[in-house]
Amino acid sequence: MSASYTSISSDKLSRLIGTAGAPMLIDVRLDEDFSGDPRLIPSAVKRSHLDLQQWAPPLNGQSVVVIGNKGQKLSEGTAAWLRCSNVAAEILEGGHLGWKEAKLPTIPADKIPKRDESGRTVWVTRSRPKIDRIACPWLIRRFVDPSAVFLFVTPAEVEAVAERFDATPFDIENTFWSHRGELCTFDVMVAEFGLATPPLERLAAMVRAADTARPDLSPEAPGLLAASLGLSRMFDDDLEQLNAGLLLYDAFYRWCRDATKETHNWPTNKVKP
Repeated sequence: MSASYTSISSDKLSRLIGTAGAPMLIDVRLDEDFSGDPRLIPSAVKRSHLDLQQWAPPLNGQSVVVIGNKGQKLSEGTAAWLRCSNVAAEILEGGHLGWKEAKLPTIPADKIPKRDESGRTVWVTRSRPKIDRIACPWLIRRFVDPSAVFLFVTPAEVEAVAERFDATPFDIENTFWSHRGELCTFDVMVAEFGLATPPLERLAAMVRAADTARPDLSPEAPGLLAASLGLSRMFDDDLEQLNAGLLLYDAFYRWCRDATKETHNWPTNKVKP
């Protein structure tokens, strides 16, 4: 298939996923295709083309990539309908199968918590986040569920709030999404969600080093620790701190992905003797 303004390659999409400007990804594979491979491209949400008239209107004005099994009639038709609803819709060239053939990461659908009535995953953790409790929401928002909701509550109430509000607890003891041995919660999420790419593994080492007082694990960890503690002093509101922290981790991720070999020196016009 030749590229056009109504399609996007797996390579190009993979560069967008994980960034703040990534399009919304909608997986419209038939149930039988999905059950044969119940994994999702990072940040994608599963939808049925049969319910298109119900879920399309709220997408007005957004950018969307539609993912079918092979990138043919199902995704083409869905994207065409979305464009009629003022949605900038493209299809993924080659569909889900093409993404897999490119050996790009996919997330096990059963690892993603169930969504609320608005289609959002809901998470809960301890208030006054520093490192892991900012890094994990960043990972979730950028690679798992861009619409995820995060509840920051008194530490003693995390489990009770999780039960009462049907939220998924993280970064507290005796829960699935928590520290395991020397690994911090961010490490666990990267592994369990199938996101162990070189950039995210590098970032995970930074987070682990800063979060567990092991600066020997990553030369950049002291910088991450300093920035994280500085943010915690700047904001009394945990959600405001999270929003600021998302930008911080956006920057560290792009460094991990694109700029680790770049150096910077002060230019000088001094004439050498």
